[in-house]
Amino acid sequence: MRALKLHELSLADRLADMAVDALIDEADLSPKPALVDRRGNGAHCDLHLGLMHASALSLWPMFKEMAEAAIEFGEVGLPLREALGRIGRDGEQAMLATTGGVNTHRGAIWALGLLTASAALAPRAITLTAARLALLNDRYAPQPLSHGAQVEQRYGARGAREEAQLGFPAVTQRGLPQLHKSRRQNAGEQNARLDALLAIMTELADTCVLYRAGTEGLQTMQHGAQAVLDAGGSATLAGRRRLHELDNQLLALNASPGGAADLLAACLFIDRLDGAL
Repeated sequence: MRALKLHELSLADRLADMAVDALIDEADLSPKPALVDRRGNGAHCDLHLGLMHASALSLWPMFKEMAEAAIEFGEVGLPLREALGRIGRDGEQAMLATTGGVNTHRGAIWALGLLTASAALAPRAITLTAARLALLNDRYAPQPLSHGAQVEQRYGARGAREEAQLGFPAVTQRGLPQLHKSRRQNAGEQNARLDALLAIMTELADTCVLYRAGTEGLQTMQHGAQAVLDAGGSATLAGRRRLHELDNQLLALNASPGGAADLLAACLFIDRLDGAL
């Protein structure tokens, strides 16, 4: 796969590469508060960086197949939506087989799967196309009461499904603008990405945090992330101190912002696609 020259790769190949690269870049980014990164496992006892890498790589065939399906169907509609659902479920099984049953990227399969298919259809209207796909109901999708669904019922929080249906506002209104702002301020690429993650965390009703730590955890995440940005961001000494405080606070609450991490990967995917265009 990697031995091929870039000009020999199909569009589906390139989009799958971008999706996997976004997942690996998100995993490697450090220091992320209470998340798996190069320092350690964060608030997770069943995850580590090598497992995140292996999981991301296991999803490459799924992303390619999703892009190919979008190209084949050629339009937003129920046939494409249900094909993506089937491919996504197969991809999840491949992920679980790789990780020994650990859920590493279920949320990312949903978000990046939609965005990969949308990029194959309409790369200049990717989030709008993804929203249109997310609004369609897959008749064959199982209806288990996932952690996210339990949280949505209990707290009325907007879950991953609604975030996609709205066109990923946490990415387009928070993550990407902050990423570009921090780059303009010469924060450095890693700090710019950290700032983008923090910007997403400031307003996201992260169902992973809510499930683990309730509203206390969510408020700690949102207020702490805003405090880092208010202090000048992760490229400043004051911002780093605030980031260290937030990391300790979330670890004490066992609250890992996995939903924000998934959306950062989506943010990095769109940013990479914009650069390619």
